[in-house]
Amino acid sequence: MNITVVGTGYVGIVTGTCLAETGNKVTCVDIDAAKVAAYSSGVVPIYEPHLESLLVRNIEAGRIEFTTDLASAVKKSSIVFLALPTPPGEDGSADLQYILKVARDLSVVIDKYTVIVDKSTVPVGTADRIREVIGSKCKVEFDVVSNPEFLREGYAVDDFMKPDRVVVGCSSDRSRALMEELYKPFVRQGNPVIFMDERSAELTKYAANAFLATKITFMNEVANYCKEVGADVDLVRRGIGTDSRIGPRFLFPGMGYGGSCFPKDVQALHRSGKEIGCEFSILESVMAVNAKQKVMMFPIMKKHFGGDLFGKKIAIWGLSFKPETDDIRQAPSIDIISLLLDAGAELTVYDPEAMDNVKVILGDKVTYAHRSTEAILGAEALLICTEWAAFRNPDFEAMKSTMSNPVIFDGRNLYECDKMEELGFTYHSVGRKSIISVLDYNSKKTK
Repeated sequence: MNITVVGTGYVGIVTGTCLAETGNKVTCVDIDAAKVAAYSSGVVPIYEPHLESLLVRNIEAGRIEFTTDLASAVKKSSIVFLALPTPPGEDGSADLQYILKVARDLSVVIDKYTVIVDKSTVPVGTADRIREVIGSKCKVEFDVVSNPEFLREGYAVDDFMKPDRVVVGCSSDRSRALMEELYKPFVRQGNPVIFMDERSAELTKYAANAFLATKITFMNEVANYCKEVGADVDLVRRGIGTDSRIGPRFLFPGMGYGGSCFPKDVQALHRSGKEIGCEFSILESVMAVNAKQKVMMFPIMKKHFGGDLFGKKIAIWGLSFKPETDDIRQAPSIDIISLLLDAGAELTVYDPEAMDNVKVILGDKVTYAHRSTEAILGAEALLICTEWAAFRNPDFEAMKSTMSNPVIFDGRNLYECDKMEELGFTYHSVGRKSIISVLDYNSKKTK
C-alpha cells in the first residue's frame, strides 16, 4: 500500500518505519524541514532501541521517504495517518489545533477515496470533528478511522511489530477491509484486531492509560502504608500479583509515573468527563497522589540530613521518566531536583541517555557526570530516580570507598534491603524498612 504519515514525532516515526518494514511504501510529512532532512539521512533525534537501524534499512530499500509537501504525499496514498501532538491546554483538555489544521489542509488536497486514520490520542468525538472539517470542502468520498497507538517508550518497535491487540474504530466496510489488510502482517500469531465504533476506540486509549496510572498509584499508596505499619511492599506485591484477576504488571512501587502519555491522558480524560458532568473522582485522586509521590523521597532525605540540605553533595542516577528512553517529560527526577536545588543541595547527575534533554531545562544548575561512578565521587548520598539496568548491579564496595557516606535513597527499589544492611549502607526505599548503617551513624557523630 501507499501510505502517508503526517507528523514525525515519536508515534509518527515509529508508525512510518514499522509500516515500511512490512513492504508498504511510506511517505512521512512534517512542517519542520530540519527534521525532515535529518530523518532522510537516517538520523533519529530521539532515543528508541532498534528504531534507527530499522529506519536506515527501509530508507536504503526505498520504502520510506520524508517531505514537507503534504499535497504530493496524500495524492499518491490510499491511507493517511495523523500522528500529531495533542498537548494539554491550560485547563487540562487535549489541544486539537494541530489535528484540525491538518484536516483543513486535507480537505482541499484529497482527490480520490482515502482513509484518514487518527493515530493521535484524542478525546471522544474527535473523529466526528475531523470528518466534519474535511467534508466541508472535500469533493470525493473518504472515511475517518480511529486507530489509537499503544506504544511503550523503550519498546515501541516491538509493540508495533508484535502488538497485544490492534484497536480500530470505523463505520464503513470499505475502511474496515483496508485496515484489516494493512494490519494482517502484524497479527499473524493470532493477536486480535478489534473493530468498534470510532468513539469507543478513542475512549479505549484513554481508559487503558488511566487504568494503568491508577494501578501504579494504588500500589504506591499501598507502599506508603507498608512503610508506616512495618509491612514489606515487595511481599505484598507478589501476594496480590499472582491473583489472575490482578496480574503482576504495573505493581512495582516507586516515585510515581511520568512521561508523555499517562499524565496528559489522565488529565484529559478527567477534564473531558468534567465537561459533561462526569467527575471521574478516582482520576482526581490519582493525579493528586502522583504529584506527591514524585517527590516522596525529599522529606526522607531532608530528615536524614537533620532538616538542612544546604551544601550537601548529592548524586542522582537516572533522569528519564523510565529506562530505555531519553524522554524527561513529567519525569519525577525533575520535580525532586527542583526541590533539592531550592534547598541548597549540590547535585551531580547521570543518565545513560537523557543528559542533553536535562541540560536544556537545568543548564548549569547541576553538574553532569560522564559515568555513574563519576557522579558519586565524594557524594554524601545517592538518589536513584530511574531503574536503568546499568544501575542494578554496581560495585558496592567501590561505592563505599568513593562516597563520603554510604547512603542511598532508592526511588525504584533496585536493591534488597537485607543485602544493603549486610554491605553496611544506609538505605531508604519505597514501602520497605529503612536500613541505618553503623558507618553512616558514626560519620554523623563525628561532624
